[in-house]
Amino acid sequence: MRRVITYGTFDTLHHGHIRLLRRARALGDYLIVALSTDEFNSLKNKTAYFSYEDRKQDLEALRYVDLVIPESTWEQKASDIRLYQADVFCIGDDWTGKFDELKSLCQVVYLQRTPGISSTAIRQRIAVAAQ
Repeated sequence: MRRVITYGTFDTLHHGHIRLLRRARALGDYLIVALSTDEFNSLKNKTAYFSYEDRKQDLEALRYVDLVIPESTWEQKASDIRLYQADVFCIGDDWTGKFDELKSLCQVVYLQRTPGISSTAIRQRIAVAAQ
């Protein structure tokens, strides 16, 4: 079985996320999503619109996702790859080059983002519409 692992906050889940997860799952037979916890997001000076539990439930409802685990630190990626025996680490291409050190543990793939969509843009549109 070829295992794939990816990381993210996946707030305001949208078609860009779904496409990324579908392409990640296509790289293997089993997709693990490490979901940033609310506490970790706080350390990153980031606030998710939805709680960790809500985001986790949304991801678990997707047919492409086999397992959701918490992401609590930047440093856990190498240990997660070992623990879950991941063959592929993938993430959006806005992170290109940032995780190349993981190539000694598994294949690293940077997936192209879906043009014209992002959680930040969605939150900005909602804020403007609410005014």
